[in-house]
Amino acid sequence: MELELGRGKRARRAYTFDDIAVVPSRRTRNPEDVSTAWTIDAFPFAVPVIGAPMDSVVSPRTAIMLGRLGALGVLDLEGLWTRYDDPEPLLAEIAGLDDDVATRRMQEIYAEPIKPELVRDRLAEIRAAGVTVAGALTPQRTQELYETVVSAGVDLFVIRGTTVSAEHVSSVAQPLNLKKFIYDLDVPVIVGGAATYTAALHLMRTGAAGVLVGFGGGAASTTRATLGLHAPMATAVADVAGARRDYLDESGGRYVHVIADGGVGTSGDVVKAIAMGADAVMLGVALARATDAPGGGFHWGAEAHHPHLPRGRRVAVEHVATLEEILYGPAPVADGTVNLIGALKKSMATTGYSDLKEFQRVEVVVAPY
Repeated sequence: MELELGRGKRARRAYTFDDIAVVPSRRTRNPEDVSTAWTIDAFPFAVPVIGAPMDSVVSPRTAIMLGRLGALGVLDLEGLWTRYDDPEPLLAEIAGLDDDVATRRMQEIYAEPIKPELVRDRLAEIRAAGVTVAGALTPQRTQELYETVVSAGVDLFVIRGTTVSAEHVSSVAQPLNLKKFIYDLDVPVIVGGAATYTAALHLMRTGAAGVLVGFGGGAASTTRATLGLHAPMATAVADVAGARRDYLDESGGRYVHVIADGGVGTSGDVVKAIAMGADAVMLGVALARATDAPGGGFHWGAEAHHPHLPRGRRVAVEHVATLEEILYGPAPVADGTVNLIGALKKSMATTGYSDLKEFQRVEVVVAPY
């Protein structure tokens, strides 16, 4: 339903995760009988959790930890780990910065050039641990570094930006031809963000294995304030899930995974993202709260240190538990920040669904706080 904003503009109402709620059905189950497993391409995972490619969330060490816990960690291949031999002192410095100088100092730190040999070495470190290897680049850096990434043995390639389209137009540089790039690449590609049915459908037609949904909704993002862009996530995930359904018919059975990326800060948000049609969630702040996260009690993304137009900030996050406890408990608090998978299983069991694909059909109502 469209609303009239004024005589010259109409708009569609969109909903955030806070605006909706999952409704129990006539059947319930034991949580022990519920499966949270999912698979993308040839890679199975025990839980639908992806660690976001942000320096405060995923390091080579935490990527390995997430892999051993049944999740996936995506390393930011434009972050500190590919710019410095030893980024630990810089991570500690960023955590200790005063707010009024944090952005400027982070811009200086991230001005160090990316070193292809460090890209290779970091991915090799993760591969040596025997877990699925995933790395992320922005569209602007993909053509420059993808050969290094692929030769290092990456299993899943993530192209992640504020918003990514299949039809980027540029008069100053040769844009990345996503369809040709993905076709020529012998590695599954996850691409995004996208927040509309049309944008997601076009990304699916490029051959992507997965589409990231969302932009400007993360805890460390100021995209809404700086660019006026925002994706109310409940509606965005449902729209992209609709594109997946139609593309499945159009392509004769090719399934593209939908991954909610942004605005997923608690276990309730994880539940609602799956309920709206997501196959998995990409978590930033939810994992940055771990006592063993590399951010040291702070969280930031690549937008926070953009050299010309920062669209994010470094934010303080409260340490709540270890990474393992955040995923699997036990939870010492009742605010949805710990035991995310236990809460997901409980919600699925309470509504009577046995696996994630079934749970995407759960009844949902609009129930804003």
